[in-house]
Amino acid sequence: MSFGAAARILIPSMKTFELEPIEKAPREELRRLQLERLQWSLKHAYDNVAQFRKKFDVAGVKPSDCRTLEDLRRFPFTTKADLRETYPFGMFAVPMDRIVRIHASSGTTGKPTVVGYSARDIDTWSHLMARSIRAAGARPGDKVHVAYGYGLFTGGLGAHYGAERLGLPVIPLGGGMTERQVQLIADFKPAIIMVTPSYMLAIADEMERQGFDPKKSSLRIGIFGAEPWTNEMRVSIERRIGLNAIDLYGLSEVMGPGVAQECAETKDGLTIWEDHFYPEIIDPETGAPVADGERGELVFTSLTKEALPVIRYRTRDLTRLLPPTARTMRRMEKITGRSDDMLIIRGVNLFPSQIEEFILKTPGLSPHYVLEVTKQGPMDHLAVIVEGTKEGAASLAHHIKSYVGISAEVRTGNVERSIGKAKRVIDKRPK
Repeated sequence: MSFGAAARILIPSMKTFELEPIEKAPREELRRLQLERLQWSLKHAYDNVAQFRKKFDVAGVKPSDCRTLEDLRRFPFTTKADLRETYPFGMFAVPMDRIVRIHASSGTTGKPTVVGYSARDIDTWSHLMARSIRAAGARPGDKVHVAYGYGLFTGGLGAHYGAERLGLPVIPLGGGMTERQVQLIADFKPAIIMVTPSYMLAIADEMERQGFDPKKSSLRIGIFGAEPWTNEMRVSIERRIGLNAIDLYGLSEVMGPGVAQECAETKDGLTIWEDHFYPEIIDPETGAPVADGERGELVFTSLTKEALPVIRYRTRDLTRLLPPTARTMRRMEKITGRSDDMLIIRGVNLFPSQIEEFILKTPGLSPHYVLEVTKQGPMDHLAVIVEGTKEGAASLAHHIKSYVGISAEVRTGNVERSIGKAKRVIDKRPK
């Protein structure tokens, strides 16, 4: 298969705000396209990346063994460890003279994961981000305030290129400079803001500090991603700022933001752009596939990426697949946690999102918090530092004990604001 020929047909101009044919095509047509592109992607990865060739050979599979979409289950997983083992460029499937962009993770837990893009990859990414912004409810002429970080992080440039592709004016401020964020929102009057939900709260704090009512801003839509956030936080943001809070999903290894997008007309989960990314849900412990509708770990296979194809990439994000509604493509439930974010405290499994839900339901507490885990003798000790009243803290401690089943120390105090992804957990236990 020549991916280029298919791409020219199925990646139209974004000058119109109408749905593309593939977004409303019959499922059978979508599945035919997926299989055609999957067979190309498997062969492209096997022929051009030694790491994939080695893993396929060990598993005893060849690209030609994929005759149906279900055959993908026979192929091995890709993990972040593969990218770190081949650091920096060993997973690239095209020569460096075809690479036009390099992004990387922060590398806070080890070597950064490095991703590369060909010119066609950038075109695809821009197109899918434009599709995402349109699905979030953008209208012609809407100004887009980008407060995601620019640089090696994919958020800022992904949002920027997508908005421009859709023909919208972009305000490329990036993260930080919170006082200036508020000034430019007041002066430039953007309709859309693209930012992490935790930093949106910091911007709202600064608005109020300056005597500016967040509900009276020009912002109509917030497209929030890059970190898990609960439905309770969505409600809190919408009430406080008076905008429509829409979920955006992506990760650098798969493309960046724009892998899946919540549609404004339904707000019932993230529509996965299945013409470019094939999703699976697996049991995070066994790796076995689970049925649509069952909760597990999200796995993606890229169908059109040239520079850095991924085959069955384990995202560690926990969700479930849901039937299509607003588009032909399937949806996934909102991501509120990751399998590698799970804390085990005195034998009890705990996700930060559980604590966040309790905080947002407790009067007298703000959504700014951090979890600190230490050892006190042989026992794990959980402290929750949250902004708010002592009465709210006491109520939170009661909820954690009653519903999670562990005792936690809840302290009130100032919590450092994040300008990007919020750091919710500080684990000080000996490794």
